[in-house]
Amino acid sequence: MRPLHRLPDFVLNGIAVASGIGLIQFMVGLQAGPHAAQLALSGAVCASLADLPNTPPRTAQRVSAAAALGVVAALVVGLLKPYPLALGLGIAAIAFVAMMTMAWGARAGAVSFAPILSLVFSMAVPAGAVRWFELAGWHALGGIAYLGWSLLASAVLRRRWRTLALEGALRAAARLLDARADRLAARPTEPGDSTALQAWIKSEAELAERLQSARDFVFAARDSERTRRDTAVLLRAIELRDALLASGLDLDLFGDDAAGRWALQRIAQALRHIGQALDGAADALRDGVPAAPVDLRRSALDALFADAPLPSDDARARLLPAVVGRLAGMAGDVERIHAALRGAQEPVALTRAELQRFVAPEGWPLAALRAQASLQSPVLRHALRAALALGSAYFLARALPWASHPHWLVLSVAVVLRGNLEQTLSRRNARVLGTLLGCVAVLLLARLSSHTALSAVFLASVATAHSYVLKRYWLTATAATVMALLQAHSVDPAGGFAIAERVADTVLGAALAWAFSFVLPSWERRSLPRAIATALKAMRDYAVLTMDLRAVDALEQRLARRRAYDALATLAIALQRSAAEPKARQLPIQDVAALIDHGQRLMAHLSMVRFTLARRSAELAGPAVAELLLQARRTLEARLSGAPGAAGDIAADDAADPADAALLPTQDPAADVLPWLARRLRLVAHDAGRVQRAAARALAQAADGAGPAARP
Repeated sequence: MRPLHRLPDFVLNGIAVASGIGLIQFMVGLQAGPHAAQLALSGAVCASLADLPNTPPRTAQRVSAAAALGVVAALVVGLLKPYPLALGLGIAAIAFVAMMTMAWGARAGAVSFAPILSLVFSMAVPAGAVRWFELAGWHALGGIAYLGWSLLASAVLRRRWRTLALEGALRAAARLLDARADRLAARPTEPGDSTALQAWIKSEAELAERLQSARDFVFAARDSERTRRDTAVLLRAIELRDALLASGLDLDLFGDDAAGRWALQRIAQALRHIGQALDGAADALRDGVPAAPVDLRRSALDALFADAPLPSDDARARLLPAVVGRLAGMAGDVERIHAALRGAQEPVALTRAELQRFVAPEGWPLAALRAQASLQSPVLRHALRAALALGSAYFLARALPWASHPHWLVLSVAVVLRGNLEQTLSRRNARVLGTLLGCVAVLLLARLSSHTALSAVFLASVATAHSYVLKRYWLTATAATVMALLQAHSVDPAGGFAIAERVADTVLGAALAWAFSFVLPSWERRSLPRAIATALKAMRDYAVLTMDLRAVDALEQRLARRRAYDALATLAIALQRSAAEPKARQLPIQDVAALIDHGQRLMAHLSMVRFTLARRSAELAGPAVAELLLQARRTLEARLSGAPGAAGDIAADDAADPADAALLPTQDPAADVLPWLARRLRLVAHDAGRVQRAAARALAQAADGAGPAARP
């Protein structure tokens, strides 16, 4: 078993949640008896859905919102239970309100399911067993009690959450380094190359998520010596991501001959070495010990490439010093992370107030809800879809031979039906598998007569279901099945477990959820024009700030960079989701993929320009450099805005592709960086043209309904 300090954040969170629920169950049972404890437990479980690793203020907002929505749902069910028709309409209304909370984005994801689970738990209470105000009252007590527990746990674990969030960011960056190394080491013709590419995309998405989580903890923390250290480490990790993206530039110039493969293998070796050092920093941060010294000196990198089998007249030999320089920059970032963890002081360019602007927004502004008041809104369409699906599930359940448990069919539809078809299909299979496994587990548990043993199993199921909901949903579905069956049995022992009926309800519910995915669907094609416009504007804004030699606001430049990365990530997510949609409705896959690819290359080129201007500022302060940057900025603004005449410039630019090994400058970049900067600016303009063309083709394909069909 792992030591407590080595538990990942999601497991520690599950243990904390289960501990709070167990404590509430024990205290209420001690004062009011086991039946009241089970009713209060329902409120606590619903509130706990929103209790994720977070800061106390965010925990307070999310858990209180989940608890309040859960109480309202319990009240509605309690009032309408004697009237089946009205209850079915009430279920639809609860589902609509619950799904409309997604107007506030991902932070409302867990909150949105609290009223759904509450109505399921409330429906499981036998008619006449408790009056409506008692049902809502005990539910409210459980929710309020859990809110208090969550605030206490969040305050106690706040520093640990921050440490684990930062460790997760470093670990994700190390995995991204390994994924890049795997892509370089795999031959393009090998079957494993596609696997390496998929691993790279997955690692990049994970790093973006982990970096934002770390920002939310570290940048929002009160100023202290430890906070300043964590801030310095996180900012280095963010810069390392930028440097890693830029490190892939020009590597295709090495080719696939023996000498080229040798160079790529050595680059992969260096990346893995840097990744191992970053993993060591993550270990030290997690364990609370000083980071071990690492040796990532430039001389070691030079020695790695000293025996390069490239003759001096080979153009690729001129590229090696630049590549080694990039690797040295990344190695330097990792060395500084190690130094900071050993106590070295590193100045931070931004104030605490400025860093707050990188923290994800919180709160529930009504403006977000008003923005969804259109049938074109994916949030509104999903809310209507969910209302129809859950209401239909209830009425269908009442018509089935096993109508004594209609809440299970409602729950099965609710957990499977997602906002897009790709997630619904994924949830459908995992839900059915998890339910079958959970039912088998409950069949075995039914032999237990000890109430204490069943309570322990229930709490273990709560911890497991809560911990793995975003990691292994089939395991969450298994634990949730055990939890739901035990909870339903506790509030209505006479109803039994009804295992066969639950399996049938689950299969039917999964089928219903899949069918309702095609009611008011929100195909990714609908949002493509806006997503592309956002990405082009974000890249244009970042390019303008990068090309400015004047005193540029570092805060605005960093914010512009994050917006550009986020916009490209949105396109990548849309492309992934669209793959599960009907072929006639899919995004134009080739063109959107090309837009993302060229957009990432453009961002990498801009990062290289930014690094060069920052590290060689004394050499690049003359009017010639200012003129080069001005021309590049004008070209980028025109191409990324689709200005008239830009198409002709792009066509002329294509006639001479600057991404050619023969066009590499003859000077060593350490001696004269200006020719290398000029070449980089030509590449920036070239890729901006490719971005513009890919965007235009994607929009044209989406508009005429051509879909993903390949073009000649």
